[in-house]
Amino acid sequence: MQSFHYRAAQFFCEDVPVLSLAKRFGTPAYVYSRATLLENFARLRARLAGLSSLICYSVKANSNLTILGLLRQAGAGFDVVSGGELRRAQRAGARPESVVFSGVGKTAVEIDAALRAGLLMLNVESAGELELIEARARSTGRRCVPSTSKSAASPATSVRRSWTWSRT
Repeated sequence: MQSFHYRAAQFFCEDVPVLSLAKRFGTPAYVYSRATLLENFARLRARLAGLSSLICYSVKANSNLTILGLLRQAGAGFDVVSGGELRRAQRAGARPESVVFSGVGKTAVEIDAALRAGLLMLNVESAGELELIEARARSTGRRCVPSTSKSAASPATSVRRSWTWSRT
C-alpha cells in the first residue's frame, strides 16, 4: 500500500487523513510516513546485503529526533557536520561507533567532543584540519590512523581521507 494516497477524495498519510493533521497542528506542517521511511531504509539495506557497510543518514537532511530514532532502531548510522548535529544524534540514541563526522571547518571544541564520544571516524577536509585533529587527539592520549578511499562520485580523481583514532 502507498503510504500517501487518496481515499474517497481525501488525502491520507498511512491511515491518517492529512486534513485532520492540518486542523490539529495548523499549516504549514511536515508529515512523514514511518512506513515509507522504514521501507526505503530496508530496501537500501537489502541492496547492500553481503557487503560490509554502514548506512549513515545525514542529520543535516532532517534532525527531527523521532525520525533519527526510527532510523537508529532500523540500524542506521549517522553523518554529522557540526557539534549540534552530533548532540542531536546522541539524543536520538546513536551508538558512537555508528557516527561519522564530516564537514569543513571543524572547531577544536567539536573535535574534542568527537574524540570524547568515540565516534567511528572523522572525515578530514584539509591539511590544516588534519593538523588540528592530530593535535587534539594527542592531547587526549589518542593517535590518528589514516585511511583513504576513492570517492564513488569520481573514482579517477577524488580521494577522501578519513582518520580514526585509538588509545595509545
